[in-house]
Amino acid sequence: MRRFLYFPNREDLTVLKGLAAKVGLEPWMDRRSRLLGWRRPSGLKGRPVRCLLVFHGNAGFALDRTYFVEGFESLGKGWDVYLFEYPGYGARSGSPSEKAIKNAAQEATRELLSSNRQVYLLGESLGSAVAAHIASVPGRQASGIVLVTPFTSLADVARRNYPFLPVDLIMSERYDSVSALKSYGGPAAFIIAELDEIVSAESGLKLFEGYNGPKRLWLQKGKYHNTLAYRPSEKWWKEVAGFITSPFP
Repeated sequence: MRRFLYFPNREDLTVLKGLAAKVGLEPWMDRRSRLLGWRRPSGLKGRPVRCLLVFHGNAGFALDRTYFVEGFESLGKGWDVYLFEYPGYGARSGSPSEKAIKNAAQEATRELLSSNRQVYLLGESLGSAVAAHIASVPGRQASGIVLVTPFTSLADVARRNYPFLPVDLIMSERYDSVSALKSYGGPAAFIIAELDEIVSAESGLKLFEGYNGPKRLWLQKGKYHNTLAYRPSEKWWKEVAGFITSPFP
């Protein structure tokens, strides 16, 4: 089933460094000089800075999602934005699987938390389930989360897209966001495409309605899974950032 789920693009690290430099990003390496992804520091010194850690969808690689960097940069200085790369994607070694991705994501999150900064998570599509998982880890690893085109569980998505397959019998990847969010409880922003043809708006709305923590919904009318309004000028960027950082007026 993994070949129906993961669609990574691979590229040489030198090529990716060149692409990153053109949009003002730099490699994000761990303490052993292994690639974790890409980052754009806020440039602020001596002042509190929030971190946004982005988990992308199941296709391409992290540098395809620079619109998340641009969206949060439009809010003004004060955000360090990190684009996490999955194992087996881009120039990162390994093979993608639920276990590999979650373990690598947890390690990367610990890397950011070691600096004693507030860490916020943003997950897009498949990445929304990764973000939900990281938020569920004991110890409150996330100050807030943004779930873009999220879904209840991968099994629900598979049943919709592959009705001819016995998904419950053959699927090893679960990505159960409903269960994960039960262990979170912090502020959660939900960005849902009304006409989502991949995971369905119904699945995202079900996840939103079942979540018991502080939450807010942005339903983008007339938008499909891959046509959400990501222009930095869109007002929802400021609304979302304001909610996850100050959920209680």
